Amino acid sequence: MPYTPSGFFCDRLIRERERRDGEGSLNKPLRFNGQDYNTLRQECLQRKSLFEDDAFPATVESLGFKELGHKSNKVKNIVWKRPKEICENPQFIVGGASRTDICQGDLGDCWLLAAIACLTLNEKLLYRVVPHEQSYTENYAGIFHFQFWRYGDWVDVVIDDRIPTFNNQLVFTKSAERNEFWSALLEKAYAKLHGSYEALKGGNTTEAMEDFTGGVTEFYEMKEAPKELYKIMKKALARGSLMGCSIDSLVPARFETRTVTGLVKGHAYSVTAVEECKASQHKESKVRLVRLRNPWGQVEWNGPWSDNSKEWTTLSKAEKDKLQHQSAEDGEFWMSFEDFKKNYTKIEICNLTPDALEDDKIHKWTVSVNEGRWVRGCSAGGCRNYPDTFWTNPQYRLRLLEEDDDPDDNEVGCTFVVALMQKNRRKERKMGANLFTIGFAIYEVPKEMHGNKQHMQKDFFLFNSSKARCKSYINLREVTQRFRLSPGEYVIVPSTYEPHQEGEFILRVFSEKRNTSEEIENRIEADHPVPAPASAGEESEEDQQFRTIFQEIAGEVRRGEEVQPDMEITASELKNVLNRVITKHKDLNTEGFSLESCRSMIALMDMDGTGRLNLQEFRHLWNKIKQWQGIFQHYNADQSGSINSYEMRNAVNDAGFRLNNQLYDIITMRYANENMNIDFDSFISCLVRLEAMFRAFQAFDQDGDGTIRLSVLEWLQLTMYA
Repeated sequence: MPYTPSGFFCDRLIRERERRDGEGSLNKPLRFNGQDYNTLRQECLQRKSLFEDDAFPATVESLGFKELGHKSNKVKNIVWKRPKEICENPQFIVGGASRTDICQGDLGDCWLLAAIACLTLNEKLLYRVVPHEQSYTENYAGIFHFQFWRYGDWVDVVIDDRIPTFNNQLVFTKSAERNEFWSALLEKAYAKLHGSYEALKGGNTTEAMEDFTGGVTEFYEMKEAPKELYKIMKKALARGSLMGCSIDSLVPARFETRTVTGLVKGHAYSVTAVEECKASQHKESKVRLVRLRNPWGQVEWNGPWSDNSKEWTTLSKAEKDKLQHQSAEDGEFWMSFEDFKKNYTKIEICNLTPDALEDDKIHKWTVSVNEGRWVRGCSAGGCRNYPDTFWTNPQYRLRLLEEDDDPDDNEVGCTFVVALMQKNRRKERKMGANLFTIGFAIYEVPKEMHGNKQHMQKDFFLFNSSKARCKSYINLREVTQRFRLSPGEYVIVPSTYEPHQEGEFILRVFSEKRNTSEEIENRIEADHPVPAPASAGEESEEDQQFRTIFQEIAGEVRRGEEVQPDMEITASELKNVLNRVITKHKDLNTEGFSLESCRSMIALMDMDGTGRLNLQEFRHLWNKIKQWQGIFQHYNADQSGSINSYEMRNAVNDAGFRLNNQLYDIITMRYANENMNIDFDSFISCLVRLEAMFRAFQAFDQDGDGTIRLSVLEWLQLTMYA
């Protein structure tokens, strides 16, 4: 369901306030679905009952919506059971969490399991996601919780421990130890986060890696990998980065089929170590090796350096011990770095950020995070191929402040990674949502515009080419790319490929040195003059004509025995006169003003609170409408009688109002029709509302500090009459 304007922006304001209060941080994660683990667990212990999660019940709805939905034969024999019903002496973790605890079941989520396997390599990181005070012995109440990074916030997800089984065997992820359940429960919590188990089918390891760490992932195609790839991998693992790889299959029907070498195409693997060793037949140089893990917990590489290959006989016992070599069908194996590059097609590295762990001496990246939204008809401008709307996309000012200081690198500049992530598309898959094709471009800001936070206009993009951009627009959850540019100011423009596609995103910029990025938000202000007082002296001919029109509209009122000019007009009378004039302007192609619009006009100009307009108030309104009509006609060049919602930004600016992106979004949702056009009545209504609200705010803002405090009565009086 799309947000209503008020609903979305109220929700966004609440989230921003929570973030200021520390909600969503590492130490104070948000409670997913409002469920508090400690409170619920304590209630169950007091009642001496086991927790049953109504938010993710043991029903078909939690399994899925299509292949695992009501009409599927796959779900008919699935029974939800607690571990104590499955085996004797169930344990949360047996002998520490390890890579062998993750074996894939009947769900196509190897991408998730490969990431979990990587997670077990970093104990601090693992217990950040899997709080380890949980147990099946001490104060067991059938309730568990896990923590994930979700679009800029850490969230705590509560579940009960009822797990899908078939013939008393776990249907989905399981451990090699039959009585160990942490990995199955982690998978369930992640399924709850996304709405169902089926929502986890198919994905990239990077997605889960980032949800476990809040990090940023870089992709490398092996055929285009940089010559220093081994050094990059070694450095990444030393920094606690998570790493996955896969072999692309060109024929979808052959996905997840093993090759003669024992490797599986279309399948996600974890990279768990990168080492060098001294082999006796390699006298002059060390052998570079890579250790990988298959999430199946079986099916391994059978080439050189596989578990029982002859290459291991060339190593000393000390070297074997250093590499923890063992011959076991556990899904984990070594291979040479050269064979790794030949056989795998893609590698993904998830770099950690400062908030992934606390008190960790490992050097991590600095990061700046921005939330944004593409709104159809306002800020969903599409890519550069659509110059009329591209400039309306959200824009982010990037300041690169310090050059790299890598002693091994002779190039100068600032290295940074831009990561654009679209939100909630996996969760909305059951409603038909697919991933948008997304990307971004980076433009250099001219020196004379440094420090100017104004939204770049259409002409800037027509006459300036991008300084850098993502390699391609692609339908992934996240598009990332590494760049190196000179210190300075830049503008990042994230967009969908096609215009008019509505969705939320976060834009993150990572660097090893300092950077800042922020959304370009125009300063909110207005140039509306206070109504001029009536001038003394003789009336001009135009004034006399104006008075005559006004008196004709206002009519007469009886005061006792005397009949006098009314000298005030009501909303209904205002509607009649304005529509009489407007009908003469055929180019406006309008049905005229509604009574509601005229009531808003009176509220704007009604200085004495009578609910009517006197001559002076009416004159000021008349001048305003003539001015705004001229602006409307300028943008109504095609004589269609309406202006495009994207053009509304410029029209509002010409009327003297400087607004930010959130306000333009609201205007579009409030005043544009289904074709994203704004007619004359809506245009005038919008400007009337803007002027009235600006004027009311300034009246309350006595000290001019840009903030006001209202009681509920004042707030309702203000908003109800405007």
